[in-house]
Amino acid sequence: LSQLISYECLCISWLKHDHISGLLCSAGEEVVRLQELEGNTVTIHTGLTGVQSDAHILWFYGPENADIKIVISLIIRGEIITDYDSERFRDRLQLNRTSGSLTIRNISREDSGVYKLHIITGSISVWSFSVDVYTPVSKPVIRNQAEKRSVSLRESCSPLCSVENGKDVSLSWYEEKERISSISSSDSSERLYLPLNKTNPDCSTYTCVAANPVSTQTAQLDITELCYEPAVEVPESAVLIPAGLIVALSVLFLLYWTKTCKQQGKKYIL
Repeated sequence: LSQLISYECLCISWLKHDHISGLLCSAGEEVVRLQELEGNTVTIHTGLTGVQSDAHILWFYGPENADIKIVISLIIRGEIITDYDSERFRDRLQLNRTSGSLTIRNISREDSGVYKLHIITGSISVWSFSVDVYTPVSKPVIRNQAEKRSVSLRESCSPLCSVENGKDVSLSWYEEKERISSISSSDSSERLYLPLNKTNPDCSTYTCVAANPVSTQTAQLDITELCYEPAVEVPESAVLIPAGLIVALSVLFLLYWTKTCKQQGKKYIL
């Protein structure tokens, strides 16, 4: 399942060491967006080309505020000691001490939130990352709002497209390649509905599109199947019965006519 992870990197301060000269984000803010598959490995890159070898590195996480320590890597008596202290992530984290980057295996929606990196040497530098994980959007469904179908399209066709709502999900109607209407809702608990307000929807090609930042699903409007009353097929037996009846009546008429002629012939002889 496809995912979108967006990183908002905020460089709060800079280390005054040559080893950290390759910083990706500037003194302001920079947003980096990546697309991943659910269950894949995702790395939150710091953009550093090298971290001082004796630096202490800490990673924090929280759904809204990064106040839970999940990684701590210290140098004690020249030995590197790294502890992954998190029940949530268990064995899914991996720290790169050269860059300070954090790798998360099998990322899921529950891993969304704020991540903060602290690098401590003679001073402290802090990087903040806002991570959002999206699940793929569901396939939209098109149905007819009209109570019944008939041979009159104007009276019987009112296409309605719907899809299961979710974070940043939108639902749109397209006529050919042009978007003609769209809807979205912040209430992800309610299904999205969007009618096709067209008088003659059989005069063009219409597509309903559901989308979020990571995926798109479409449904093509089949106006014939959705709105027209199917033609009534006459059973073959219904055709054969009248034909057989006509043949039988013809035989009876012929016999009657023959008998009548014979009786009239005898009358004239007498």
